Amino acid sequence: MKKHLESLVSEALVRLRDDELPPESLRFVPEVERTRDSRHGDFATNVALRLATLIDRKPRDVAARVAELLPASKFVGRVAVAGPGFINFFLTPAALEAGVAEVVEAGERYGESDSGTGRHILVEYVSANPTGPLHVGHGRHAAYGASVANLLRATGHQVHEEYYVNDTGRQMDILALSVWLRYLEAHGEKVEFPANGYRGDYIRQIAALVTERYTDSLVIPATMVFTELAPARREEDQESHIDALIAAARDKLGPEGFARVLDTALESVLADIRDDLAEFGVRPDQWYSERSLEASGAIDRALARLRDRGKLYEKGGAQWFRATEYGDVKDRVVIRENGKRTYFSSDIAYHLHKRERGNEVLLDILGADHHGYIARVRAGLEAMGEPGTSLEVRLVQFVTLFRGGEKLRMSTRSGEFVTLRDLRREVGNDAARLFYVLRSNDQHLDFDLELAKSRSTENPVYYIQYAHARVCSVFRQLGERGLEWDAGDGRAHLSELEDAREKSLMTALGRYPEVIELAAANRAPHNLVHYLRELANEFHSYYNAVPFIVERAELRNARLMLICASRQVIQNGLSLLGVSAPESM
Repeated sequence: MKKHLESLVSEALVRLRDDELPPESLRFVPEVERTRDSRHGDFATNVALRLATLIDRKPRDVAARVAELLPASKFVGRVAVAGPGFINFFLTPAALEAGVAEVVEAGERYGESDSGTGRHILVEYVSANPTGPLHVGHGRHAAYGASVANLLRATGHQVHEEYYVNDTGRQMDILALSVWLRYLEAHGEKVEFPANGYRGDYIRQIAALVTERYTDSLVIPATMVFTELAPARREEDQESHIDALIAAARDKLGPEGFARVLDTALESVLADIRDDLAEFGVRPDQWYSERSLEASGAIDRALARLRDRGKLYEKGGAQWFRATEYGDVKDRVVIRENGKRTYFSSDIAYHLHKRERGNEVLLDILGADHHGYIARVRAGLEAMGEPGTSLEVRLVQFVTLFRGGEKLRMSTRSGEFVTLRDLRREVGNDAARLFYVLRSNDQHLDFDLELAKSRSTENPVYYIQYAHARVCSVFRQLGERGLEWDAGDGRAHLSELEDAREKSLMTALGRYPEVIELAAANRAPHNLVHYLRELANEFHSYYNAVPFIVERAELRNARLMLICASRQVIQNGLSLLGVSAPESM
């Protein structure tokens, strides 16, 4: 209905004489919005206030003229000029009836639009270091990113989902070291496991896999590693100590031996992450390896572009990027004095390659602790000649998990964490997906396990799914009574739905396409969750007050038409959130 009203306003503007409005006004895209107060109509537009800035006329006079030239529509009962120059639209009952019929006819495609047609968006999310199982914090990134991608597709965008695999660097070295030390333990060596190594049963499981593949060929006496390190160093500087252990492991195993341990660990952890996400309904289109940046020459291309544009300089034997020229707080090292590239050089090369692949918008979904990352990557893009506005970053705040009122601790290094898989097994995929997007991504999330498992009206996933299941039960009852639903007859008699609850439910159904547009534009799946909860409330109120399977066929078919439309919208909305719509509960 919103688009229909916008087309009426556009036609009215075209009908205005050239001497009334300048030619550039015809390029205006009128914005029609739903009113907050039904006393002011169902929809309103401020187009007259916008036009008044171009001509020497009062906004109310312009509004009156536009209203006068609006084409007739069976969906508009009255038009009124209000306030400083708003044009208010009062819809006819036929508008609500047409909305119900549209839902049923469009089916799974109801709510979709072409507003994003032609826009290519790369959504990168999760991208957790492959150093262990995904924990509940990663789960929020996954649910949020997948839901945003679904919303963007529903509005016509070309979406590519990507997981960036950080398969190089110090964290991977620590993972390899941790696995190797557990491997040595399994072969009878006495090991002083570093306090800041990776712990947890999964490390021992990977160590067992190393044994399975390489038997005892990678066993080195632990004394050859630990006796060369000063004990004091281990206590006073844990980070230097673990770096020294890594260096010792590389030296004793040799490059090939260390790579065997590292690759086995990477393969195992990454396979677990892939399976975990797939079971969660999250399947990125591409798993982009950081190693491939080096192999493909992407880093060389990025640094060459910066160098050619005069954005690099040398200081202290290192190569620096002039990031402060683009708003960053300090210049950034891209090549260290030892000749090694920094993480930052990989980051900007990766984002340049995203642009080279034809993506207009680079939507990064990152943890809240990555706030400082934004300015430096945007600076890199701009310095390489790419628009800084192409980078869009959404930060996801932390998750606090509660069980029985008790806050659970999470630490990947110590092994004291609740995995995403554990969470899903306890509360189910549906509850996990919906609870993760209950609140805006920029707000902290308290995840109540007991509420997520409850079968109560306070549990939003249960409440919404129950509305869908209730509609299905009505249609089962219809069949049990030997009756059939005649959709055509139902549409023809929608005018018989005069109960206030019916009108309210019809109005709520008509809002769905607007909610999808808003949620996609604002990257805000929580808007959809709130809408579905409100819609479920409208339905439950209707269900509890009005009988559907009545004697008179015309009224029965009309009411069944309305609840069928309700079921369809709930199913469509839940699908975008990665949540199922069960037929019975």
